[in-house]
Amino acid sequence: MPNKNKAKNSKVRITDTVLRDAHQSLLATRMRTDDMLAITEKLDRVGYWSLEVWGGATFDTCLRFLREDPWQRLRDLRKALPNTKLQMLLRGQNIVGYRHYSDDVVRKFVERAVKNGMDIFRIFDALNDIRNMEVAVKAVRAMDATVEAAVCYTTSPVHSHEGFVEMALRLEDMGADIICIKDMAGLLTPYAAFNLVKSLKEKIKLPIHIHTHDSSGLAAMSYLKAIEAGAEMVDTAISSLASGTAQPPTESLVEALKGTPYDTGLDISLLAEIADYFRKVRKKYKKFESEYTGIDTKTLIVQIPGGMISNLAIQLKEQNALEKMDEVLEEIPRVRKDMGYPPLVTPTSQVVGTQATLNILTGERYKVITSETKNYFKGLYGTPPGKIDKKIQKRAIGNEEPIICRPADLLEPELDKLTRELGGRAKNIEDILSYALFPNVALEYFEQRESGKLEPEPLEEPKEAEAQQAPLMANLAPSEFIITVHGESYRVKVAGAGHKVEGKRPFFLKIDNRLEEVMLESLTEVIPATAGEIEGRPITTSVRPKAMKKGDVTAPIPGKVTSIKVSEGAKVSAGDTLLTVEAMKMENEVHTPMDGTVKKVYVKVGDSVNPDETLMVIEKE
Repeated sequence: MPNKNKAKNSKVRITDTVLRDAHQSLLATRMRTDDMLAITEKLDRVGYWSLEVWGGATFDTCLRFLREDPWQRLRDLRKALPNTKLQMLLRGQNIVGYRHYSDDVVRKFVERAVKNGMDIFRIFDALNDIRNMEVAVKAVRAMDATVEAAVCYTTSPVHSHEGFVEMALRLEDMGADIICIKDMAGLLTPYAAFNLVKSLKEKIKLPIHIHTHDSSGLAAMSYLKAIEAGAEMVDTAISSLASGTAQPPTESLVEALKGTPYDTGLDISLLAEIADYFRKVRKKYKKFESEYTGIDTKTLIVQIPGGMISNLAIQLKEQNALEKMDEVLEEIPRVRKDMGYPPLVTPTSQVVGTQATLNILTGERYKVITSETKNYFKGLYGTPPGKIDKKIQKRAIGNEEPIICRPADLLEPELDKLTRELGGRAKNIEDILSYALFPNVALEYFEQRESGKLEPEPLEEPKEAEAQQAPLMANLAPSEFIITVHGESYRVKVAGAGHKVEGKRPFFLKIDNRLEEVMLESLTEVIPATAGEIEGRPITTSVRPKAMKKGDVTAPIPGKVTSIKVSEGAKVSAGDTLLTVEAMKMENEVHTPMDGTVKKVYVKVGDSVNPDETLMVIEKE
């Protein structure tokens, strides 16, 4: 097949990421479709080589948080952008999820993505294991769409430019139309970019597309050197959603190249109008921004990608543990080394980041090991780039032998089975694919869709929401306030409460954004009554009893129950999986601590649980 994308001149072509990676990196992927569609007329006039609009975390977020159909988003954008190529990020055998899916699911997903409007597929594998990219590459070629095969760039004792060039040659032979150097964390320095692109251009005949993030402040310089070495395409983001953990500004690069052989030809005035629009839109999503999305040269050490750090901040906030971010960032390189230096890109970034978080939150490394971490050590994500820590591997999977084949070779076809499972709840093949990728999230979405109760998560800050409810809440005790003691003021927020022990109850307070645990002896709590009065009542006990003995089964961290494997009366053996709890988008298996019988089950699927609660009781025989 002739290369239909080979550059004919030195003009640099721009892919703008504002509708995908930019808001994924800065706003935790929360931008709603309506805010995209309102500016598409101008975006379509710019003359971008492509717009990145789909894939990555957008699929999950649409269903989970925005309560939108991601397939409908694609159809709407295709209709609204008739003159612009649409591009997506596809995680190879992971598609847009966090595990490997069967080949028939990969093929059908690609087919439906093209039918719904996708033009260009940037395909990568988190471990640079090209076995996990082959089915997706062939599926895209079969649909006559463009294959942009990506090499995940990272630095470590086991990665080298020679290795990246060798991988690019293999991807060219596999059928790629374009080679992308995908730098997820802003690690590509200017002269490293120049040398890598120069080496690639000496060995391969395909156009080179450079993707990086401005996390370390090096992105614009690296782009210029990459362009000088022969790179034909780069990723940028409109300035009002650029820089930091996103891409460098589109307008800045357009001006930098103006009047040179690399001139993009894009209209800076039109770009300015688009930037003004997104500057206003960004304010709507302020709730999802964190202090960790700006330029931070520590990125060169911890190697965290842009999308990962914004989501990590939100996840830690949900666990009332944002103050532990620095400890987590220091733990991530250690976990990465334990796992054989995987590039930090979804899903390995999630696996490494979540495991590092649990190591810190539990106070003991690998005290709790996620299902995904176990699967990684089993080889179910592919072959790690370097040697893994055998002691930790044994702790995770015992004496089980890791697989060495392509992980998807172990998977049976899934589509027919999933179709039967869904039955009438699926309106079309796209629903079945959504269910295949995110079963629990999709089911919840379908149920709400059926009942007409699809509601996205609120955009308002908690204090704004509370202000709207002020008349209703006037007689309740405050949960967030400023206290002044001896002339010193402190901002205090009640973040949660534990079980009552010996007449006292632990309360978790955020004092000037630092989490503190205090013990209070509560005699009464206030409740609203009639006629503007306040009544007192005794403190009620938790719905679930506090875990006190060995047979009391608990969750490792706060989360939501996603599956229950046993029922009351079942016989279990020590180590058996009883249920799974989702926290930070990762599944955590909860095991029985001993042989026995399931005496009591206190939870159901969908319940939110806390670490000190008894979820099940195992009684020794």
